[in-house]
Amino acid sequence: MNIQFDQKFVDIARHITSESKSLDQWAEIESDDMFQQGDFSGGFDATENEFCFSYENAGKEFWFQLSLNEITKVAKGEITEVEGRPAE
Repeated sequence: MNIQFDQKFVDIARHITSESKSLDQWAEIESDDMFQQGDFSGGFDATENEFCFSYENAGKEFWFQLSLNEITKVAKGEITEVEGRPAE
């Protein structure tokens, strides 16, 4: 499923980038539910070394991951959507 980033997710991305943390620093405070806005919930996963999110739509859950670099591009409006996979 193609997931369009709404303003709530862009706000999450902007918050992440405003922290100015390295990957190692994010790994130290790893949490899978650090960010929750609207239909989006997620956080940094040190095993994946990426931000992992769930998205709920019409009672169905989808998952996607973004690197720190991709999060920065979302915050800047350079990435506006992502392919989500059904939750397992």
